[in-house]
Amino acid sequence: MSDSPKITVKDRIQDLFARSLLGTALLIPYETRVRLVGWIMSTIVAPLAGWRRRIRENLELVVPDLPQSEKDAIVRNVPNNVGRTLIEIYSGEEFLDRVSGAPLEGPGLAAFERAKTGEKPVVFLTAHIGNYDVVRGMLARSGVSLAALYKPMTNPAFNEHYVKAISKISVPVFPTDSRGVPALVKHLKLGGAIGIVADVSGRKAPILSFFGQEAHTATSAAEWAIKYDADVIPLYGLRQDDGLSFKIHIDEPIPHGDPETMMQAYNDSVERITRSHMDQWFWVHRRWKLVDWSLLNSV
Repeated sequence: MSDSPKITVKDRIQDLFARSLLGTALLIPYETRVRLVGWIMSTIVAPLAGWRRRIRENLELVVPDLPQSEKDAIVRNVPNNVGRTLIEIYSGEEFLDRVSGAPLEGPGLAAFERAKTGEKPVVFLTAHIGNYDVVRGMLARSGVSLAALYKPMTNPAFNEHYVKAISKISVPVFPTDSRGVPALVKHLKLGGAIGIVADVSGRKAPILSFFGQEAHTATSAAEWAIKYDADVIPLYGLRQDDGLSFKIHIDEPIPHGDPETMMQAYNDSVERITRSHMDQWFWVHRRWKLVDWSLLNSV
């Protein structure tokens, strides 16, 4: 019996629309394609999907004193960045050509260069900011095998070609399920490098702080690093002002200690880089799921 989820008629219709949009965009020259899909996401998809309201709610929660003009710009620019990220991932080699020479910066640069030698296992922690697959693509072009997790899409029809797209950037990739997670950990155990996008909420995860608010934050990455004596390095693929190229910011390695302390250091790192690039973090996420949004909306 197959474990594959059932694909409904609704799934097929949604996937047909997505395939049509992505397929048409891929026929357009790269730079125009990236700008076009960003515009579609910001102008058409974001209002229909309720993203604009969600972004404003998140901003009102954690940075209520931010000037309204800056909030308005973030509401416009975040969906644009999400759209650009999506079509970049589907652009395969063209995207890899753009990221292979991305400049490196930040206080963790020396640790990053040591990690690339493969002398010991390493956990690279990134976040939903800029394009989170920039680092994976750059490392792949450098000959580093970086194993990564992905969260399967709720639409199984879309998920089929999404997995094919992310696999063209780098392999192996594993789903966040009972088979995929052990496979990822085995890669680390054998001395490899793994990459985790860790700025997501999970109700069973410990409650830490992010932007001064309580946020569930999984500690598994830190626990694996301690168990297998792996370095932990936060790093981020940031979009540059031209909207098409990137730089990679590498933060200080996180020293081993209590797993919650380590992941709080990661949250603090993500917050610092986000405050410097407010319109690049994916504010569409419900990162603070402990919040009673109905009370916030009534204020």
